[in-house]
Amino acid sequence: MGNLGLAYYSLGDFQTAINYHQQSLEIKRDIGDRQGEGNSLGNLGIAYRNLGQFQTAIDYHQQSLEIKRAIGDQQGEGASLGNLGTAYYSLGEYQTAIDYHQQYLNIAREIGDRQGEGNSLGNLGTAYFSLGQYQKAIDYHQQYLDIAREIGDRSGEGKALGNLGLAYYSLGQYQTAIDYHQQSLDITREIGDRQGEGKALGNLGLAYYSLGEYQTAIDYYQQALDITREIGDRSGEAIAWFNLGGALENVKQKSAAIEAYDNARQLYEAMGLDADVSDCDAAIERLSQGFWNWLTGLFR
Repeated sequence: MGNLGLAYYSLGDFQTAINYHQQSLEIKRDIGDRQGEGNSLGNLGIAYRNLGQFQTAIDYHQQSLEIKRAIGDQQGEGASLGNLGTAYYSLGEYQTAIDYHQQYLNIAREIGDRQGEGNSLGNLGTAYFSLGQYQKAIDYHQQYLDIAREIGDRSGEGKALGNLGLAYYSLGQYQTAIDYHQQSLDITREIGDRQGEGKALGNLGLAYYSLGEYQTAIDYYQQALDITREIGDRSGEAIAWFNLGGALENVKQKSAAIEAYDNARQLYEAMGLDADVSDCDAAIERLSQGFWNWLTGLFR
């Protein structure tokens, strides 16, 4: 059951993955398999996080962590700490995320887990990025990239390249960002990582948007939107809608932009992300006010 859950997860079908992982969890508990129980709990947490249900994910990862510690599974303990860090990051609690990822990094280095070391370095880079510490983020992501290439982790390589692209983008180095994101896109397509492909497309859209190439940005956002909707990635879909709204606004398609912002708003509200809901409300109000001013002008 667990393997079927992982298979559906890799296809982006998170709800079906949850159904199989839940069945697996019940079986593991029935037979007293604590290791398997911890794994199933962790897999459920990952799937719920990808559906944007972050608090539910945290609950599952905390249960998984307690089991891994109880049975002395250090590698599993590290993975649970990393998953908790990722879930807290998704809630915007970046310092809490850093604390968990640092614990994961310490364990990974202690036991010689190069994959875990790379993952934790990448997650630390992402958290520092969100705190605005872009050069520190680049340092962590470069270490992650080096390890991913060393161990042949193509998925990790694609993620590290994408994260480097985001950091350089935030430093205003848009062409450098595009180069990294294009490399990331190529890898995600090569390995069939649909979620990663959607992120790379969205990031390319951001870079072209910042260069003032709005139609190119719209094309990338639309591709990203199609993928996120296909795989049920609500967080990615909300981001794509919001960014699409901004690009449409800049090519004077106000009605379509309002619709895009409203779609993003509904998704953010469902995920309980109030700050993002407020951003959507502000964009809709700004555009709506301009639209009604335009209509009033017609009838003066």
